[in-house]
Amino acid sequence: MHIQAGDTELLVRAANADDDTFILGLIERFVDFELPKWRRRNVVTEGLRRELLRHLEEQPPGSFMFVAEDDTSGERIAFLHLQTVTDSFTGHQNCHVSDIAVARGRDGQGIGRALLAYAERFAKEHRCERVQLHVFPGNERARGFYEKAGYGIDVLRMVKPL
Repeated sequence: MHIQAGDTELLVRAANADDDTFILGLIERFVDFELPKWRRRNVVTEGLRRELLRHLEEQPPGSFMFVAEDDTSGERIAFLHLQTVTDSFTGHQNCHVSDIAVARGRDGQGIGRALLAYAERFAKEHRCERVQLHVFPGNERARGFYEKAGYGIDVLRMVKPL
């Protein structure tokens, strides 16, 4: 599917095995901010890598991995991982934005915004009631981005290390 991101036309397509290295190479984008004091960057990075590899290799039901390419150059510039999940309160289906990452140097070009809009269209097409996502409190840039797009806090997960 072709979508517009600022001045760039993107081709959003299902990820394939040739995209694994590109996708895994963007993991650093998920820890590029201050993590909670009880989280170690290398542990979070390895956990993300392990979970992404599981989804890339096993392709479990309800898991959808997409890559966005610059339609002119064919350069891969972002990826989006969506999952359909059951809302624990309503029992309805929601769309969870599990991962969304834009390559360094492509920030501020509307690519993330275009992929988030793509996720919302996907959710409607799959009859989801809501789109949900997780974000670390210290990731202020992402939090501001999501809030500007209309997302708000639903359930606040609190943690106490033992």
